[in-house]
Amino acid sequence: MKLGMILFLSRWLSKQDYDITSFTRGLLPPLGLIGLAFGLIMLQPDLGTGAVMLGAAMMIVFTAGAKMKHLGFLALGGAAGFVGLILAAPYRLKRITGFLDPWSDPLGTGYQIIQSLYAIGPGGLGGLGLGMSRQKYAYVPEPQTDFIFSILAEELGFIGGLIVLLLFAALVWRGMRVAMTISDGFGSLLAVGIVGMVAIQVVINIGVVIGMMPVTGITLPLISYGGSSLTLMLTALGILLNISRYAR
Repeated sequence: MKLGMILFLSRWLSKQDYDITSFTRGLLPPLGLIGLAFGLIMLQPDLGTGAVMLGAAMMIVFTAGAKMKHLGFLALGGAAGFVGLILAAPYRLKRITGFLDPWSDPLGTGYQIIQSLYAIGPGGLGGLGLGMSRQKYAYVPEPQTDFIFSILAEELGFIGGLIVLLLFAALVWRGMRVAMTISDGFGSLLAVGIVGMVAIQVVINIGVVIGMMPVTGITLPLISYGGSSLTLMLTALGILLNISRYAR
């Protein structure tokens, strides 16, 4: 769904005769499509995946030339919508309270964050050594997927975690450079969407792991275990590499 939306929006908004500065004739139609896709994802429900798709789609809309005042109103409406989605599902509200004070329920909603921080803390500067993590043995939930970064920080320390972040930053920078230097509008928007998808997933995943965001099920691109998520990410990066062949 995420990659399909990025491809479709990029093609749609890159048409030469398309005027996205008009709200009713330009911005409203793609917003309706984005809203429909987001609604289908929320039926699962999967707020994390929906947030990644929505963020990448809005980056494409912004790059295509939408007016800032229109995007400002959408941002306010989106914030109100997210609050409504959180209040509508009790388990999401518990995740928020667990994020704000994980020690209020250390064996329930705060368990994942607490165990993740217990893994990151002992890692120190250089880590315990590759393969020497203790928290991955029945303490950190899903250590091979959503919370892989906490195990990485425990084994490789601050230095290892920083290297991973720098590698992701280099990937995002190179991707944005491709988007800015390619002459084809479709390729430029497509590159922005792919880079946005990667960057948003990295920010959400690591934000959750270090306790800066409420817990949500988002994998760390190229590092977390998983067949479908890895296949999607490799496909998206393969498309980005193909686009980079035509960049100046």
